[in-house]
Amino acid sequence: QQARGEEPGVSAPAVWTLPNLITIARMCFTPVIALLPFIEGYRPKLICFVTFVLVALSDVLDGYLARSRQQVTDLGKLLDPLADKLLLFATLIPIFWISRQREAEYGIPVWGSIPLWVTLLLIGREVAMTLFRWWASKRGVVIAAGSAGKLKALFQNIFIGAVILWFAFRDARKPMGWEHDPVARFWNEFHGGFVAVVMVIAVILTVYSFITYVYHNRALFNATPRGD
Repeated sequence: QQARGEEPGVSAPAVWTLPNLITIARMCFTPVIALLPFIEGYRPKLICFVTFVLVALSDVLDGYLARSRQQVTDLGKLLDPLADKLLLFATLIPIFWISRQREAEYGIPVWGSIPLWVTLLLIGREVAMTLFRWWASKRGVVIAAGSAGKLKALFQNIFIGAVILWFAFRDARKPMGWEHDPVARFWNEFHGGFVAVVMVIAVILTVYSFITYVYHNRALFNATPRGD
């Protein structure tokens, strides 16, 4: 830093590192994932599921590369949560809409369709967290994703991925001749129950992670905004 004329302890400007580029690429795939579930048939939904899994795994990859290459930047700390939010919106809103409009075909045990309050809670948490990060940045603090947030994101992704695959399975039963197959009937019960349970876990972690972020940064409520 001294060789570049910077003061010790001052972070270098954010650059377009490989982890940041992967994060941006993940953001670019969100419109594709959002549209595929609306296409009739099981193949588009299966493609959507595979794409979603690859995009979700890229979140782990860019984090690993950033740490291993020592390329953790403030830009990356801001882009990574934003990419996660865009992926959540691009998947949760379509699957909520489809499950409500076609509940007879895609109904899951206990819940039937995805409840509206669950959708609003998951989206509302992300909006509130975005505002909280913006408010913290005005006080000179960049809030990176913590362990509670990452666990929340993991179970949200499992829930969303399971729902997309559920749509594909339900659409595939008739063309694949699985309507009276005993294995398919077992999978129907197991998969539907899995979606219902994981949704509850995702909701609990969504609330818990937000409370954790606010608690760990409670000192900000006594801080004053930066002069710049």
